[in-house]
Amino acid sequence: MISGIDSTIIAIQEGNRRVLAKTITLIESSLSTHQAEAQKILDRILPLTGKAVRLGITGVPGVGKSTFTESLGMMLVEKGHRVAVLAVDPSSTRSGGSILADKTRMERLSTDERAFIRPSPSGGTLGGVARKTRETMLVCEAAGFDVIIVETVGVGQSEITVSSMVDFFLVLMLAGAGDELQGIKKGVLELADAIAINKADGDNVEKAKRARKDYENALHLLKPASPNWTPPVLTCSARDMNGIREIWDAVLQHRDIMTQSCELTQNRRQQALSWMWSLVEEGLKDRFYRHPEVQRYLPELMRQVENGTLASTAAASRLLGILDGCDK
Repeated sequence: MISGIDSTIIAIQEGNRRVLAKTITLIESSLSTHQAEAQKILDRILPLTGKAVRLGITGVPGVGKSTFTESLGMMLVEKGHRVAVLAVDPSSTRSGGSILADKTRMERLSTDERAFIRPSPSGGTLGGVARKTRETMLVCEAAGFDVIIVETVGVGQSEITVSSMVDFFLVLMLAGAGDELQGIKKGVLELADAIAINKADGDNVEKAKRARKDYENALHLLKPASPNWTPPVLTCSARDMNGIREIWDAVLQHRDIMTQSCELTQNRRQQALSWMWSLVEEGLKDRFYRHPEVQRYLPELMRQVENGTLASTAAASRLLGILDGCDK
Protein backbone atom coordinates (compact mmCIF):
# COMPACT_ATOMS: atom_id res chain seq x y z
CA MET A 1 0.00 0.00 0.00
CA ILE A 2 1.35 3.43 -0.95
CA SER A 3 1.50 5.83 1.99
CA GLY A 4 0.60 9.50 1.84
CA ILE A 5 4.25 10.52 1.80
CA ASP A 6 5.02 7.95 -0.91
CA SER A 7 2.25 9.28 -3.12
CA THR A 8 3.43 12.85 -2.50
CA ILE A 9 6.99 11.99 -3.52
CA ILE A 10 5.80 10.17 -6.64
CA ALA A 11 3.64 13.16 -7.59
CA ILE A 12 6.58 15.53 -7.04
CA GLN A 13 8.81 13.41 -9.28
CA GLU A 14 6.11 13.41 -11.93
CA GLY A 15 6.06 17.20 -11.85
CA ASN A 16 2.55 17.51 -10.42
CA ARG A 17 2.37 21.29 -9.92
CA ARG A 18 -0.53 21.13 -7.48
CA VAL A 19 1.30 18.71 -5.18
CA LEU A 20 4.51 20.73 -5.60
CA ALA A 21 2.74 23.91 -4.49
CA LYS A 22 1.06 22.14 -1.55
CA THR A 23 4.41 20.68 -0.43
CA ILE A 24 6.05 24.10 -0.48
CA THR A 25 3.14 25.52 1.53
CA LEU A 26 3.69 22.69 4.01
CA ILE A 27 7.39 23.58 4.23
CA GLU A 28 6.60 27.26 4.82
CA SER A 29 4.08 26.48 7.57
CA SER A 30 5.09 27.23 11.16
CA LEU A 31 2.85 24.50 12.60
CA SER A 32 4.90 21.76 14.27
CA THR A 33 2.80 18.99 12.68
CA HIS A 34 3.39 20.45 9.23
CA GLN A 35 7.10 20.87 9.90
CA ALA A 36 7.40 17.22 10.96
CA GLU A 37 5.63 16.04 7.80
CA ALA A 38 7.72 18.35 5.62
CA GLN A 39 10.91 17.00 7.17
CA LYS A 40 9.93 13.43 6.28
CA ILE A 41 9.35 14.46 2.68
CA LEU A 42 12.66 16.35 2.53
CA ASP A 43 14.58 13.38 3.90
CA ARG A 44 13.07 11.14 1.23
CA ILE A 45 13.68 13.45 -1.74
CA LEU A 46 17.25 14.40 -0.80
CA PRO A 47 18.80 11.76 -3.13
CA LEU A 48 16.83 13.31 -6.01
CA THR A 49 18.40 16.76 -5.56
CA GLY A 50 21.69 18.49 -6.30
CA LYS A 51 21.78 18.41 -10.09
CA ALA A 52 20.25 21.80 -10.84
CA VAL A 53 22.03 25.07 -11.52
CA ARG A 54 21.34 27.31 -8.52
CA LEU A 55 21.41 30.99 -9.43
CA GLY A 56 20.88 33.92 -7.07
CA ILE A 57 19.90 37.33 -8.45
CA THR A 58 19.92 40.57 -6.51
CA GLY A 59 20.26 44.24 -7.31
CA VAL A 60 19.48 47.80 -6.39
CA PRO A 61 15.81 48.91 -6.36
CA GLY A 62 14.50 49.67 -9.84
CA VAL A 63 17.22 47.69 -11.59
CA GLY A 64 14.65 45.43 -13.26
CA LYS A 65 15.21 42.13 -11.46
CA SER A 66 11.84 40.68 -12.41
CA THR A 67 12.13 41.73 -16.05
CA PHE A 68 15.63 40.27 -16.20
CA THR A 69 14.52 37.05 -14.49
CA GLU A 70 11.64 36.65 -16.93
CA SER A 71 13.87 37.29 -19.96
CA LEU A 72 16.46 34.81 -18.69
CA GLY A 73 13.75 32.30 -17.80
CA MET A 74 12.08 32.52 -21.21
CA MET A 75 15.42 32.05 -22.97
CA LEU A 76 16.15 28.98 -20.83
CA VAL A 77 12.80 27.25 -21.33
CA GLU A 78 13.12 27.81 -25.07
CA LYS A 79 16.49 26.05 -24.84
CA GLY A 80 14.79 23.05 -23.22
CA HIS A 81 15.40 23.81 -19.55
CA ARG A 82 12.82 23.63 -16.77
CA VAL A 83 13.06 26.75 -14.62
CA ALA A 84 11.86 27.37 -11.07
CA VAL A 85 11.84 30.97 -9.83
CA LEU A 86 11.69 31.52 -6.09
CA ALA A 87 10.82 35.19 -5.81
CA VAL A 88 10.97 36.51 -2.27
CA ASP A 89 8.79 39.55 -1.60
CA PRO A 90 9.08 41.85 1.42
CA SER A 91 6.69 41.18 4.29
CA SER A 92 5.05 44.10 6.02
CA THR A 93 6.56 44.70 9.44
CA ARG A 94 3.15 45.83 10.69
CA SER A 95 0.71 43.35 9.20
CA GLY A 96 3.02 40.55 8.14
CA GLY A 97 1.45 40.74 4.69
CA SER A 98 3.40 40.41 1.47
CA ILE A 99 3.17 42.00 -1.94
CA LEU A 100 3.54 38.67 -3.81
CA ALA A 101 3.36 40.44 -7.16
CA ASP A 102 6.04 38.57 -9.09
CA LYS A 103 3.55 36.45 -11.00
CA THR A 104 1.96 39.60 -12.37
CA ARG A 105 5.39 41.03 -13.22
CA MET A 106 6.39 37.83 -15.08
CA GLU A 107 3.26 37.27 -17.18
CA ARG A 108 4.90 35.28 -19.99
CA LEU A 109 7.03 33.04 -17.78
CA SER A 110 4.24 32.36 -15.28
CA THR A 111 2.03 30.87 -18.01
CA ASP A 112 4.73 28.59 -19.44
CA GLU A 113 4.36 24.94 -18.42
CA ARG A 114 8.15 24.56 -18.35
CA ALA A 115 8.47 27.18 -15.63
CA PHE A 116 7.30 27.40 -12.03
CA ILE A 117 7.16 30.68 -10.13
CA ARG A 118 6.75 30.66 -6.38
CA PRO A 119 6.39 34.06 -4.69
CA SER A 120 7.02 33.71 -0.97
CA PRO A 121 6.79 36.27 1.83
CA SER A 122 10.10 36.85 3.57
CA GLY A 123 8.45 36.40 6.96
CA GLY A 124 10.66 39.10 8.42
CA THR A 125 13.86 37.21 7.65
CA LEU A 126 16.90 39.47 7.33
CA GLY A 127 17.07 41.10 3.92
CA GLY A 128 13.97 39.41 2.56
CA VAL A 129 15.25 35.88 2.08
CA ALA A 130 12.40 33.51 2.89
CA ARG A 131 13.10 31.26 5.86
CA LYS A 132 12.37 28.08 3.91
CA THR A 133 13.90 28.99 0.56
CA ARG A 134 16.58 26.29 0.80
CA GLU A 135 14.02 23.54 1.38
CA THR A 136 11.87 24.84 -1.46
CA MET A 137 14.88 24.63 -3.78
CA LEU A 138 15.26 20.94 -2.95
CA VAL A 139 11.61 20.18 -3.69
CA CYS A 140 11.84 21.97 -7.06
CA GLU A 141 14.97 20.01 -7.94
CA ALA A 142 13.23 16.75 -7.05
CA ALA A 143 10.39 17.82 -9.37
CA GLY A 144 12.83 17.96 -12.27
CA PHE A 145 13.59 21.67 -12.51
CA ASP A 146 17.20 21.94 -13.64
CA VAL A 147 17.60 25.69 -13.12
CA ILE A 148 16.63 27.27 -9.80
CA ILE A 149 16.59 31.07 -9.66
CA VAL A 150 16.34 32.85 -6.31
CA GLU A 151 15.31 36.46 -6.85
CA THR A 152 15.75 38.59 -3.73
CA VAL A 153 14.17 41.83 -2.61
CA GLY A 154 17.23 44.00 -3.15
CA VAL A 155 20.72 44.91 -2.08
CA GLY A 156 21.13 44.77 1.68
CA GLN A 157 22.29 42.41 4.40
CA SER A 158 20.68 39.38 2.73
CA GLU A 159 23.43 38.78 0.17
CA ILE A 160 25.41 36.53 2.51
CA THR A 161 22.30 34.42 3.01
CA VAL A 162 21.60 34.26 -0.73
CA SER A 163 25.17 33.38 -1.68
CA SER A 164 25.16 30.61 0.93
CA MET A 165 22.42 28.73 -0.95
CA VAL A 166 23.33 29.19 -4.63
CA ASP A 167 26.17 28.24 -6.97
CA PHE A 168 26.32 31.54 -8.84
CA PHE A 169 25.52 34.96 -7.39
CA LEU A 170 24.61 37.66 -9.92
CA VAL A 171 24.39 41.33 -8.96
CA LEU A 172 22.37 43.59 -11.28
CA MET A 173 23.29 47.25 -11.38
CA LEU A 174 22.13 50.39 -13.17
CA ALA A 175 24.11 52.95 -15.16
CA GLY A 176 23.46 56.64 -15.36
CA ALA A 177 22.30 57.01 -11.78
CA GLY A 178 25.07 59.29 -10.61
CA ASP A 179 28.14 57.80 -8.97
CA GLU A 180 28.12 54.22 -10.26
CA LEU A 181 29.78 52.82 -7.17
CA GLN A 182 27.57 54.68 -4.76
CA GLY A 183 25.02 52.66 -2.84
CA ILE A 184 26.72 49.30 -3.28
CA LYS A 185 28.75 47.87 -0.46
CA LYS A 186 32.19 46.32 -0.76
CA GLY A 187 30.76 43.11 0.69
CA VAL A 188 28.31 42.79 -2.20
CA LEU A 189 31.12 43.05 -4.75
CA GLU A 190 33.09 40.42 -2.84
CA LEU A 191 30.15 38.01 -3.02
CA ALA A 192 29.37 38.57 -6.71
CA ASP A 193 30.30 35.90 -9.23
CA ALA A 194 29.34 38.40 -11.93
CA ILE A 195 27.98 41.92 -12.20
CA ALA A 196 25.55 42.84 -14.97
CA ILE A 197 24.72 46.42 -15.91
CA ASN A 198 21.05 46.22 -16.91
CA LYS A 199 19.02 48.61 -19.09
CA ALA A 200 21.95 49.04 -21.50
CA ASP A 201 19.66 50.22 -24.29
CA GLY A 202 18.81 53.43 -26.15
CA ASP A 203 20.63 56.47 -24.84
CA ASN A 204 21.93 54.46 -21.90
CA VAL A 205 24.34 52.25 -23.87
CA GLU A 206 27.37 54.51 -23.48
CA LYS A 207 26.64 55.08 -19.79
CA ALA A 208 26.46 51.32 -19.30
CA LYS A 209 29.87 50.90 -20.96
CA ARG A 210 31.40 53.49 -18.63
CA ALA A 211 29.77 51.87 -15.62
CA ARG A 212 31.19 48.53 -16.74
CA LYS A 213 34.72 49.94 -16.63
CA ASP A 214 34.08 51.44 -13.18
CA TYR A 215 33.02 48.09 -11.77
CA GLU A 216 35.86 46.24 -13.46
CA ASN A 217 38.29 48.61 -11.78
CA ALA A 218 36.55 48.13 -8.45
CA LEU A 219 36.69 44.34 -8.72
CA HIS A 220 40.42 44.43 -9.46
CA LEU A 221 40.96 45.89 -5.97
CA LEU A 222 39.26 42.90 -4.34
CA LYS A 223 40.47 39.36 -3.81
CA PRO A 224 38.28 36.92 -5.77
CA ALA A 225 36.36 34.35 -3.73
CA SER A 226 37.79 31.60 -5.93
CA PRO A 227 41.37 31.36 -7.24
CA ASN A 228 39.94 29.85 -10.41
CA TRP A 229 37.32 32.48 -11.27
CA THR A 230 37.49 36.22 -11.92
CA PRO A 231 33.99 37.80 -11.77
CA PRO A 232 33.19 39.40 -15.13
CA VAL A 233 31.26 42.65 -15.58
CA LEU A 234 28.70 42.43 -18.38
CA THR A 235 26.05 44.69 -19.89
CA CYS A 236 22.55 43.67 -20.88
CA SER A 237 19.08 44.85 -21.72
CA ALA A 238 16.42 42.60 -20.25
CA ARG A 239 13.80 44.57 -22.18
CA ASP A 240 15.44 43.97 -25.56
CA MET A 241 16.84 40.51 -24.66
CA ASN A 242 20.39 41.72 -25.38
CA GLY A 243 23.29 40.27 -23.41
CA ILE A 244 21.13 37.66 -21.64
CA ARG A 245 22.78 34.74 -23.47
CA GLU A 246 26.25 36.03 -22.57
CA ILE A 247 25.30 36.12 -18.88
CA TRP A 248 24.02 32.53 -19.02
CA ASP A 249 27.23 31.50 -20.80
CA ALA A 250 29.16 33.00 -17.86
CA VAL A 251 27.03 30.96 -15.44
CA LEU A 252 27.79 27.76 -17.36
CA GLN A 253 31.49 28.58 -17.68
CA HIS A 254 31.66 29.21 -13.94
CA ARG A 255 29.90 25.89 -13.27
CA ASP A 256 32.34 23.98 -15.51
CA ILE A 257 35.36 25.54 -13.79
CA MET A 258 33.95 24.97 -10.30
CA THR A 259 33.11 21.35 -11.17
CA GLN A 260 36.55 20.59 -12.62
CA SER A 261 38.30 22.12 -9.59
CA CYS A 262 35.92 20.29 -7.20
CA GLU A 263 34.95 23.66 -5.70
CA LEU A 264 31.28 23.13 -6.54
CA THR A 265 31.14 20.01 -4.39
CA GLN A 266 33.15 21.63 -1.61
CA ASN A 267 31.00 24.76 -1.63
CA ARG A 268 27.76 22.77 -1.47
CA ARG A 269 29.10 20.70 1.43
CA GLN A 270 29.99 23.89 3.29
CA GLN A 271 26.57 25.35 2.47
CA ALA A 272 24.89 22.26 3.93
CA LEU A 273 26.86 22.62 7.17
CA SER A 274 26.12 26.36 7.38
CA TRP A 275 22.47 25.57 6.79
CA MET A 276 22.51 23.06 9.64
CA TRP A 277 24.03 25.54 12.09
CA SER A 278 21.62 28.31 11.06
CA LEU A 279 18.72 25.94 11.76
CA VAL A 280 20.25 25.02 15.13
CA GLU A 281 20.60 28.69 16.08
CA GLU A 282 17.07 29.41 14.89
CA GLY A 283 15.72 26.46 16.88
CA LEU A 284 17.55 27.47 20.05
CA LYS A 285 16.22 31.02 19.76
CA ASP A 286 12.69 29.72 19.26
CA ARG A 287 12.93 27.39 22.26
CA PHE A 288 14.32 30.20 24.37
CA TYR A 289 11.37 32.51 23.73
CA ARG A 290 8.85 29.70 24.20
CA HIS A 291 10.34 28.65 27.57
CA PRO A 292 7.66 29.30 30.24
CA GLU A 293 10.16 30.69 32.76
CA VAL A 294 11.63 33.04 30.17
CA GLN A 295 8.14 34.27 29.33
CA ARG A 296 7.51 34.75 33.04
CA TYR A 297 10.62 36.79 33.88
CA LEU A 298 11.36 38.53 30.57
CA PRO A 299 8.90 41.49 30.88
CA GLU A 300 10.19 42.45 34.33
CA LEU A 301 13.83 42.11 33.35
CA MET A 302 13.21 44.23 30.26
CA ARG A 303 11.55 46.88 32.41
CA GLN A 304 14.52 46.96 34.80
CA VAL A 305 17.01 47.27 31.95
CA GLU A 306 15.01 50.09 30.37
CA ASN A 307 14.82 51.91 33.70
CA GLY A 308 18.53 51.52 34.31
CA THR A 309 18.09 49.52 37.52
CA LEU A 310 19.63 46.37 36.05
CA ALA A 311 22.63 46.00 33.78
CA SER A 312 22.04 44.41 30.39
CA THR A 313 24.75 41.87 31.09
CA ALA A 314 23.12 40.82 34.35
CA ALA A 315 19.69 40.51 32.70
CA ALA A 316 21.12 38.40 29.89
CA SER A 317 22.93 36.20 32.39
CA ARG A 318 19.72 35.56 34.33
CA LEU A 319 17.77 34.73 31.20
CA LEU A 320 20.41 32.31 29.95
CA GLY A 321 20.61 30.81 33.42
CA ILE A 322 16.97 29.82 33.13
CA LEU A 323 17.88 27.47 30.29
CA ASP A 324 20.63 25.94 32.41
CA GLY A 325 18.21 25.49 35.31
CA CYS A 326 20.39 27.80 37.36
CA ASP A 327 18.00 30.67 37.86
CA LYS A 328 16.58 30.61 41.36
